[in-house]
Amino acid sequence: MKVLTLDDFDLDSKTVFLRMDMNCPIDPETGEILGTKRIEEAIVTLESLKDAKVVIASHQGRVGNNEYTGMHKHAEVLEKLMGREIKYVEDTIGESAQNAIKNLEKGQILLLDNLRLCAEENYEFTPENAAKTIMVSRLSKLFDLCVLDSFPSAHRSHPSIVGFAQVLPSCAGRIVEREVRNLDEMMTVAKAPHVIILGGSKVPDRLEAIKLLIQNGRADHVLLTGLIGNVFMRAQARIKSPLGIKNEDEVVAKAHSLIGDYPDVFATPVDIAIDRDGERVEMDVREIGKGDKIFDLGPKTVEYYSKLISGAGTVFISGPAGFFEKENFRYGTSEMLNAVANSMATTIVSGGHLTTALKQQGLADKINHISTAGGALVLYLTGEKLPMIKSLEDAAIKHRSK
Repeated sequence: MKVLTLDDFDLDSKTVFLRMDMNCPIDPETGEILGTKRIEEAIVTLESLKDAKVVIASHQGRVGNNEYTGMHKHAEVLEKLMGREIKYVEDTIGESAQNAIKNLEKGQILLLDNLRLCAEENYEFTPENAAKTIMVSRLSKLFDLCVLDSFPSAHRSHPSIVGFAQVLPSCAGRIVEREVRNLDEMMTVAKAPHVIILGGSKVPDRLEAIKLLIQNGRADHVLLTGLIGNVFMRAQARIKSPLGIKNEDEVVAKAHSLIGDYPDVFATPVDIAIDRDGERVEMDVREIGKGDKIFDLGPKTVEYYSKLISGAGTVFISGPAGFFEKENFRYGTSEMLNAVANSMATTIVSGGHLTTALKQQGLADKINHISTAGGALVLYLTGEKLPMIKSLEDAAIKHRSK
């Protein structure tokens, strides 16, 4: 590997900045954590750091959305999973956080509050400018080592992802080490046809990645579900009413352009399910009325997509097919995962929501590679160099030259 790992450092009594991704699905009504997979994943790296003083930093949600919360419940979950005390501070870069870091003893773990409470963490920077942020300049002097283990955030250039690696000895944690090794091995043996199933709600990121996947021979068929499926149906004029999403005209125009450039690649739903007074109502796409909110795939689409999946050599699925958190609308996500798990293809499942759904369905053992990363994994498969991986490679070059 081109990056350093925890095995390259003496960790005894060192103060370590550990950038994890504990961003979990949150129940919008109760505020409870719905899936703990990303918190569970942290344990393997924490066990490797048992003789260090560890400060965990993570974000949760985006400013203004339902999943934007503090991290105290994450600390409680981690404490329960590890059976040991996890210290927590309602601060990220202020005096309380700095004092808590200074007072850590060997073997102790501290979780900072949501990094996105610090304005800088909501913007992307060049690595050089990220190193000059208040976050990095204040905190870096308190650490001996930076460990980046936040693969789901690896495609972002936030200060915590690329800044600390500029000024501290830095290495990959166990999750990143495993992801990079497994994915590189799988991609050397991946066979066509490549079937990509995309859902979820982060449409702009997905549009850029789709083009790269097709251009780099990683997407022979793109099966669209969720909000991105709605965007493409709007581009096809099969949905007549506005979707009510941010920058809608721009993203619909991009989807329209992609369909024009690659007309034989895309598959969109033929039937869907809407929510009508709390009930699931299935209909042909042509029957969608003004104001109808699409919550799931219908059975004809599931059958159509499942046939394409069954003939694949490599299958990659990222993002739920609908509002799988609601029992009435789990069908599409559940059936897509079943089709992927029962195919003969090399299979990769991506994203925290799908990882949770896989666990609920007991299908994890049938998948070749499961990653809680979403957008980062999509971009990694295109062959793009992710900012976090580039930072780790640069840090390794610096370290080895000393």
